[in-house]
Amino acid sequence: MSEGENTRLVAWNRELRSVHDRLREALTVTRQALAAGEAVEPATRDLLLFCHGFCTALTAHHEGEDRHLFPAIAEQYPQLPDTLRHLQQDHSMIAHLLAGLQAAVARAAPPAELHRHLEGVAAIMESHFRYEERKLLTVLETLALGTDPQEVLGPL
Repeated sequence: MSEGENTRLVAWNRELRSVHDRLREALTVTRQALAAGEAVEPATRDLLLFCHGFCTALTAHHEGEDRHLFPAIAEQYPQLPDTLRHLQQDHSMIAHLLAGLQAAVARAAPPAELHRHLEGVAAIMESHFRYEERKLLTVLETLALGTDPQEVLGPL
C-alpha cells in the first residue's frame, strides 16, 4: 500500500472524530440559543435556526453511516454485526428524540420542556459517539472505502 493510500485510510478515523466534534459544538450552540431565548420567548428565531441546523446535521451524519459506512464495515469486518446493530438502534432512537425536539421547538414549548428534549438528545448522542469511537476508530484506520467523506459522515 502506498503512503497516499495509507493516509486516505487513516483519514476516516480523523474525519469521524471531526464530525463528532462539530456535532457536539452544534449542540452547544443550540443549548446557548435556548438559554438566550428564555428571557424573551421559549422558541426564539435563533433557537429555531440552530435546532434545525443541528437536527439536520446529526440526521445526515447517521443516514450516511447507515447507507455507506456500516455496509462497508460489515463487508470488511464480518465479526462486528452486533456492534453495527447496536449503533443502528442508537440511530433510530436518536431520530425519534430529534423528532420530539423539533416538534417541541415548532410549537414553542416552554423552556423546561425544551431543556428536557435537548438533554435527552445530548445524553444519547454522547453515549453513542463514545461507543462508536471506542468500537470503530481502530477499524476506520484500515477501512477501504472509496466514497466522498461528506456522503459517508455528513458535513465536515
